[in-house]
Amino acid sequence: MSTVAILGAGPIGAAAAARLAERARVREVRLVDAAAAVAAGKALDIRQAGPVLNFNTLVSAESDVLSAAGASVIVLADAIDGGEWNGDRGRAVLEQIVRAGSQAPIVFAGPEQAALMEIAYRELRIAAHRLVGSAPTALVSAVRALAGMEMNVASVDLTVVGRPPSFVIGWSAAASGGSLVTERVAAHRLLAISASMKRLWPSGPYAIGSATADIVEGLVHGRRRAISALTILDGQLGARGAAVLLPLDLGRLRVLGHALPSLSPQERTELVNAIGG
Repeated sequence: MSTVAILGAGPIGAAAAARLAERARVREVRLVDAAAAVAAGKALDIRQAGPVLNFNTLVSAESDVLSAAGASVIVLADAIDGGEWNGDRGRAVLEQIVRAGSQAPIVFAGPEQAALMEIAYRELRIAAHRLVGSAPTALVSAVRALAGMEMNVASVDLTVVGRPPSFVIGWSAAASGGSLVTERVAAHRLLAISASMKRLWPSGPYAIGSATADIVEGLVHGRRRAISALTILDGQLGARGAAVLLPLDLGRLRVLGHALPSLSPQERTELVNAIGG
């Protein structure tokens, strides 16, 4: 089984570590944070939950970023002191990982890390198939749940695309139980859900942690169904090197491919505008 290194033991990093440990589909979760004592305390809390929640995943803490170099998957989360890895701080951490020779996929869990993903691809020359952003995945789950409430079902099969913080819901192809959502829900209610995305973004640490765990497991074990996450485009939709939310196929420690979902002409125009914005 695999080792996952989470850079940052802040709220997002700790939530992701807890979810990965509880699911017990990786061998070890390693919390890496300069605030070593706090990170060790959080790792201990997670381990102590093992007998109650019936998991025995090894959860450890380290203070040196280079301890992540040998991990199967690296998650860039949020430091206890300093918050999300982004900007110059984030670039410096990525440069350390590159210099250490790591070839692991990197999951960007912070809501403000889309620009850092693009820097990783454009400037640090990290291959696009190694870069995934998990924060918007939690937003997709929330939108599906809201649409499900309108139809009195648990969830709706729909796609959300775009570039943070601008997202587009593919209502034209959204469906549940073989019925199109547009045929069963009034247009003004769909508009209300679309407008609510501004309030739903960014999602909370626990939701992002769960979404991050889903993506990590997809990278390690593969998935039967695509999962929506940030990926780097290489010319599609007129965008090169842009981090865009799309349905992804994951497995073999990489992004295997992405799909351009069915969109109406208006939705496609909104997506292009969101990417360009």
